[in-house]
Amino acid sequence: MNPIKAAAVQFNHRPGDKDYNLGRVRHFVQEAHQQNVQLITFPEMCLTGYWHVRNLSEGKCRALAEPIEGGISTTALKKMAVEFDMTIGAGLIELADDGRMFNSYVVAMPDGEVAVHRKLHCFISEHLSSGAEFTVFDIPQGARVGVLICYDNNIVENARINALMGAEILLSPHQTGGCDSPSPHCMGVIDTELWENRHADPDAIEAEFQGPKGRQWLHRWLPARAHDNGLFLLFSNGVGIDDDEVRTGNAMILGPYGETLAETWKADDMMVVADLDPTLQPTSTGRRWLKSRRPDLYRPLTIATGHEEDTRTIRFRKEN
Repeated sequence: MNPIKAAAVQFNHRPGDKDYNLGRVRHFVQEAHQQNVQLITFPEMCLTGYWHVRNLSEGKCRALAEPIEGGISTTALKKMAVEFDMTIGAGLIELADDGRMFNSYVVAMPDGEVAVHRKLHCFISEHLSSGAEFTVFDIPQGARVGVLICYDNNIVENARINALMGAEILLSPHQTGGCDSPSPHCMGVIDTELWENRHADPDAIEAEFQGPKGRQWLHRWLPARAHDNGLFLLFSNGVGIDDDEVRTGNAMILGPYGETLAETWKADDMMVVADLDPTLQPTSTGRRWLKSRRPDLYRPLTIATGHEEDTRTIRFRKEN
């Protein structure tokens, strides 16, 4: 891996307004270019909007979806990647050749290549399918990169497989924080008035963003994905009103020891930037642990226990 200057962005998308959302992407790409950023990551489904999609009919989902090849959003990302000599990742609803729709993440590279990850654990809509493949690829800046979208990162095996496939950097686009979760000790709803009043009283909303509904929850588990696998991790997230919830932003870049290289808890569209130093990686704890694995012991990981359920069922179940 080469030394790389990377950025992670949080922004408040407008549901269904691709022109506006692409405009925000371009704004931050231009800002990143001024700082010599080579790799930038934007949130999950930030080009189409996210949480409102759970209530859309199939027809309305299809109206938002677009193909990767020749699609308006991917074409725009490819042009930006070439113009600014930068690898750029952003999320949308993909319309596949077979007619299925996916929560997908497009990574456009300055050499004209495009990588696409389909979320493995999609739950936002019954009309969207889950992907069935891991996505690890090389970028022109000299690194091997993997992508896991939001819930994908919750499953420890997913991050480990990315590392085993050679990933050095993990892109982790999300729409999270402030969620109404069925777990009583996981996040929690944030009063939308705090966001609306953020300019008059920034301390109130930022306290929520830094607390157990945002940063504190993320820091219970997300750094472990980086640490345990010796990965640099770029966490990009929505921020602000997302239909009837408030996303907490918390954009951050983590190092291969799980350390925080850059982060924000501001209640605004923001970008964080950090230099990824490849000399940290080879002797990191996680990379040494990868060499200590005992694959002969892990066959039970590939055998169903009978307790597995569809992600959508688990995510939206209301426990008694």
